[in-house]
Amino acid sequence: MTYRRRLLAAVAGLAVAALTLTGCLYSSIPPEGSATPAPSREPDLNGAPAGFEEFYAQSLDWQSCVGADAGAYDCTTVTAPLDWADAASGTIELAVIRRAATGGTALGSLLTNPGGPGASGYDLVADSATFAVGAPLLEAYDVIGFDPRGVGRSTAVACLDAAGMDAMLYDIPADPRGSEGWTAELTDRNVGFVEACEANSGGILPYITTDNSARDMDLLRGVLGDPKLNYLGYSYGTFLGATYAKLFPERVGRLVLDGAIDPSVSGLDVGTTQAVGFESALRAYMADCVSGRDCPFTGTADQAMGDLATLLASADADPLPGSDGRMLGADNLLTGIIAALYARETWSFLTQALSAALQGDGSMALQLADFYNGRNADGTYADNSTEAFRAYNCMDYPLDTSEADQDAADAKIAAEAPTIAPYWQGVDVCAVWPYPPTGVREKISADGAAPILVVGTTNDPATPYAWSVSLADQLASGVLITREGEGHTGYNKGNACVDAAVEAYLIDGTVPAADVTCGA
Repeated sequence: MTYRRRLLAAVAGLAVAALTLTGCLYSSIPPEGSATPAPSREPDLNGAPAGFEEFYAQSLDWQSCVGADAGAYDCTTVTAPLDWADAASGTIELAVIRRAATGGTALGSLLTNPGGPGASGYDLVADSATFAVGAPLLEAYDVIGFDPRGVGRSTAVACLDAAGMDAMLYDIPADPRGSEGWTAELTDRNVGFVEACEANSGGILPYITTDNSARDMDLLRGVLGDPKLNYLGYSYGTFLGATYAKLFPERVGRLVLDGAIDPSVSGLDVGTTQAVGFESALRAYMADCVSGRDCPFTGTADQAMGDLATLLASADADPLPGSDGRMLGADNLLTGIIAALYARETWSFLTQALSAALQGDGSMALQLADFYNGRNADGTYADNSTEAFRAYNCMDYPLDTSEADQDAADAKIAAEAPTIAPYWQGVDVCAVWPYPPTGVREKISADGAAPILVVGTTNDPATPYAWSVSLADQLASGVLITREGEGHTGYNKGNACVDAAVEAYLIDGTVPAADVTCGA
């Protein structure tokens, strides 16, 4: 088969979890307080790979940045090698923003990553540092946001223009789902997308890998003058952090990996587990919805799920019009549903979208899909997260799915995610990616690393709880913090128990004596 399961891996998950879906995204959040720009520390050349010492020794040119609150933030650019296997291969640029410790004296740098792959860590810190890490950490650390290689303000993957992205993401195939014509049309789209990425990305595609990005993080640690890495990574950021611990266990400082990805599972297993996770989150939403006043569904949660399946099938056969002339088919209706399932706080938007869709109006569901895809109301795209997401995944995940494995995954999804199942598979863009994947899927133990905290939420749809359990078990020094509840990731989501455990560890170095379970 030419299908491959969707690799969602929490693109835009942090934004969806806390902010209203108005199209303003972070821009509506005021800056937090003020801070004195952080003093620069001497680069730490310890552990610089042979031949790469000049990268670790570079001096950073910090400049005040971020609008009216410019005094609190400074920004710089770090030069990294294009290929960490060849110092002479050329260079790329990494965009970095620093929010100085509001307490005046920093414990050091705290690097952050919001997920994706492809989400902008620079924007997360620039637009809401308190949301990125929480006020106590903002007081204790110089908080560092950065765009990984291939992302945003760093040397970035570039593919289609806005019209081309619209066609790829929103055009509804002419032929019926699953037919030869449907497969051919989606394959042609993928080929056009990949050819544009290759033509417009300046030769960086083979080097957009998590392994290289983890090595970039060690470079950032070194040029920031920190002997060890302190890090808070969400969603895909847990895989980046775990990869760092695998490569540099002796340089692990205090690492928190929240909403973990299991580094040992295949791409097929990722998609299969996520399908089941989103079905579970959708059922939890439905149970809540039918118990309230404004729900467009009636009866039991099971009956509501059946009615939603009917709505999806209807949109697949007869797409719904949106207010801007676009049409809403089942694929983007599902994308909109997924976008709103990342956090309980956004369930109300899903209720509005489904109510409108049942009345024949696809506008609100398209807005949710736009939010997920980083599409602005004027048809432009806010970032390159979709392009970077595909570039990383195509290089990180081996293409080794057998027919038997695919059939088993199809059967599991049909049995355990029946509402989502008909619309979960598509034609794999990685099958036509111009470079073979170099990533491996394996357990990470990081022997010799200092204690690492793994945070998992029991009904997290994007990074299911079982992955956090697995990663904490794999890591030789892993400690599991469990948040019982709904939504994606656990820290800074209003659970005082989780927040206290994470902050005591990052600020005071207090490691829980055993795994911790925090009630809803």
